[in-house]
Amino acid sequence: MSGSRAEVEEKVGSRQRLQVNEYKENQNIAYVSLRPVQTTVLGKTPKVYLVPFSLSSYKPDQLKRPKSLLDKNSNNEVACKKCKKAEIKKTCRRILTPKMEATSSKAESTLQKSSLDVHAESNKWQYKSTSDTVILSADTESSQDGDSDEGTTPGMDDFSGLSPYEKKRLKNISENANFFASLQLSESAARLREMIKKRQPPESKRKKPKKKENETGCRRSMRLLKVDPSGVSLPATPTQPILVADENPLLPPGPLEMTSENRDDNSELFKGFLQTWAEVSKTRSKNTEKELSSIKSYKANLNGMIISEDTVYKVTKGPIFSMALHPSEIRTLVAAGARSGQVGLWDLTHQPKEDGVYIFQPHSQPVSCLYFSPANPAHLLSLSYDGTLRCGDFSRAVFEEVYRDERSSFSSFDFLAEDASTLIVGHWDGSMSLVDRRTPGTSCEKLINSSLSKIRTVHVHPVHRQYFITAGLRDIHIYDARCLNPSRRKPLISLTEHTKSIASAYFSPLTGNRVVTTCADCKLRIFDSSCISSKIPLLTTIRHNTITGRWLTRFQAVWDPKQEDCIIVGSMAHPRRVEVFHERGKWVHSFLGGECLASVCSINVMHPTRYILAGGNSSGRIHVFMN
Repeated sequence: MSGSRAEVEEKVGSRQRLQVNEYKENQNIAYVSLRPVQTTVLGKTPKVYLVPFSLSSYKPDQLKRPKSLLDKNSNNEVACKKCKKAEIKKTCRRILTPKMEATSSKAESTLQKSSLDVHAESNKWQYKSTSDTVILSADTESSQDGDSDEGTTPGMDDFSGLSPYEKKRLKNISENANFFASLQLSESAARLREMIKKRQPPESKRKKPKKKENETGCRRSMRLLKVDPSGVSLPATPTQPILVADENPLLPPGPLEMTSENRDDNSELFKGFLQTWAEVSKTRSKNTEKELSSIKSYKANLNGMIISEDTVYKVTKGPIFSMALHPSEIRTLVAAGARSGQVGLWDLTHQPKEDGVYIFQPHSQPVSCLYFSPANPAHLLSLSYDGTLRCGDFSRAVFEEVYRDERSSFSSFDFLAEDASTLIVGHWDGSMSLVDRRTPGTSCEKLINSSLSKIRTVHVHPVHRQYFITAGLRDIHIYDARCLNPSRRKPLISLTEHTKSIASAYFSPLTGNRVVTTCADCKLRIFDSSCISSKIPLLTTIRHNTITGRWLTRFQAVWDPKQEDCIIVGSMAHPRRVEVFHERGKWVHSFLGGECLASVCSINVMHPTRYILAGGNSSGRIHVFMN
């Protein structure tokens, strides 16, 4: 007995340290010992009773102490406790609302889990019975006889066997339940739900006032009612189609006279201008052999080129799309093609400079390509988006029509033969035309549809003139003119290194051993075309800003005809400049003009024998650097 009692005291003491003083329920655990156990906690002697109990079958009448304990109390005390049972039962039933009862299952499971955790330490107290659960109740009494427990809540004498903590807890629960019951939250929630369910009354539509039969209506225009003053309806007038005038109407076919738009045609000054161009064109350079100078001497010559106010002038209306320098070594003659279809001519040796500028209108749309004829420099050939290719003859003061196709738009051209008798023309729709100027009429000899979606530039090899290169949207093709026919349009070589739109592609001017391309990916690429085979290797890639935006003409890198290992290209850098690069990618020179060069020169051209550079901007102004 002493050993079992000591074990009981030890287990009870551990439970008191874990503060397990609440009712426990677990149907899987049962205790059968009913002997009282005494131990000393904080100077008081608690008495613990283990009674079979189940929360599911709990009744308030079952919460009673053993007879041995009841006999110690007086009869009056027992009667008082019995009288207060009914009051506690009523109070508990009033306090427990339906919401609290709904949470009983959750509390029961929580109690089961905590009971399992606490009783896991005392496996010796567990038995196989699963019907009942133990309620642990402690009654702490003072060591002095006749003293009652402190903090006993009035009306809770029926639970006098509980600890002070449990009594205080039940008191708090009772007070909280009374407080929430006084708030009447359930009634407020019900009223709110009814208010939400109530629908708003539909908006009452405004009733239209009824028109009176004899009321006079508003006055209306008889013209809009299409009736005459007598009230008779007028006949319906047939609608005529509105003709929208074309902004750029095509010029009539056939030759056009050289009519200056800024000068009087009958003036002696204009006649002298045409005569000067015709005489200068007869003079040719005696040095037919072109030798490549060293980079050092080439840089020295470039450093001697300057720009001044006398070499800057507005020649055309609108942006410049193409330029050409006359090969004369006596006079400096510049030609520029504008977006408006104008062709401007400027003689820089004439003073004042305003008198040396003449503007013509041979086209109705942008002039994208200009060349002086290599056989007769008195002929200036111009190609336009309007589908016409014309030849300006200064000796006869007329623009002859070489090729015309109103169903297509031209982009570029070049001479297949050295005598300029045959030409290759590129179209914006990707097709190509072979034109023979010796054939009467303005039609082409062949029309070939290439594999490109569009063609921007066309350039012929300077030595092997049967080869020509075309710059498409993102591909560059090299063709053999001898093999061109409608059934065979496959190129000899295709260059696919470009990742964005291509602006131009040109052979080097003397040997054709190099090809320079300008791409929108901010790169200038130079290829080795010394051996035209199935593949052309890439030699150099030069980083250069080629993003000109919407309002500027796109950059086109071109070769210097005197120094074919150097290229010239416009620049977006500040201050404005025109830059020269070597084919190996090294920077050579920058043309800076200060206040005289305040805009971007997108199109640039170099004189074939003299150190003269002409650049055109988006306002129609020409800037000329010269020694």
